[in-house]
Amino acid sequence: MNTTRPCGCKGYRTCLHCESSFNILLIEPEQFKIKEDAPTFVYCPFCNLCYPATDAEAYKQHPNHIGKPKRLEGFYIELDFLTDKEHNMLLAGIDSMPWDPSQSGRRKQNFGPKCNFKGRKMKLGDFQGFPSFSKFVQDKFKRVPILKDFQTIEQCSLEYDPERGASIDPHVDDCWVWGERIVTVNLLSDSVLIMTKNQNPKKYNLDLVSTYPKVVGNTIKTNLEKLNNVEECNNEDVILVPMPNKSLLVMYGKARYVYEHRILRKDITSRRVCLAYREFTPIFLENGECYKEGQIITEQAKQFFSVN
Repeated sequence: MNTTRPCGCKGYRTCLHCESSFNILLIEPEQFKIKEDAPTFVYCPFCNLCYPATDAEAYKQHPNHIGKPKRLEGFYIELDFLTDKEHNMLLAGIDSMPWDPSQSGRRKQNFGPKCNFKGRKMKLGDFQGFPSFSKFVQDKFKRVPILKDFQTIEQCSLEYDPERGASIDPHVDDCWVWGERIVTVNLLSDSVLIMTKNQNPKKYNLDLVSTYPKVVGNTIKTNLEKLNNVEECNNEDVILVPMPNKSLLVMYGKARYVYEHRILRKDITSRRVCLAYREFTPIFLENGECYKEGQIITEQAKQFFSVN
């Protein structure tokens, strides 16, 4: 069904509402399917290693993991990044603003420039900055070493609700506009990000990545450094990355560019809200070919407006 529907879905993307209203049979595209016998690992934020497991909560077994670990560069997780008070204040602010329907059962609130990723075009649009109730989150980024120089250009609130069958398809965030660090702050409920090797290297403007300087160095550190033969994750491996409530997730490097990430419908068991943050690529920074255009948006991205 190729028409846009009232729920926000279009094309092959569906939610529980449009599947019921339009008698749409949910058929997973062949390229999205994960092999039932695919080796599955869970990323442990304490070890910075991936261990054989099929339940994302297996990281809680730390340090008593079972099985031979593998490496996948590109994750930083800070548990309890938000306090309970900060979490509740942030959620109240988000819910005080209107939500827009999005695809696959999600709702969103988007603050950032208007982008056409395929056409490589961008404009300021009606971007006025970010709601003031969320400023403290960006302020807290400054004390996280991996984000010390992170300048937010887009902030997007996303809601996943099991009553709508919310999910998000496997993808790589665009690489023409959005820089190396992909940041998520998780609210309300625990969830899991599923990583699979990207089979579409010609998509997502990935051709530009080789021209960018690396923003985050090799930060993999582990209490198992003496294991010299720890293998890298390979094409067949599926990696489950835990996203606990109140946590901060930063994705970069190999995980950002070589793997697609997704959230499955079955892993949304209660309402989940997250804040997604994006930075510019070097194209829009000083000495970049679109610096003048980027400078206007960067200055606007330093503004915060009052909601009430």
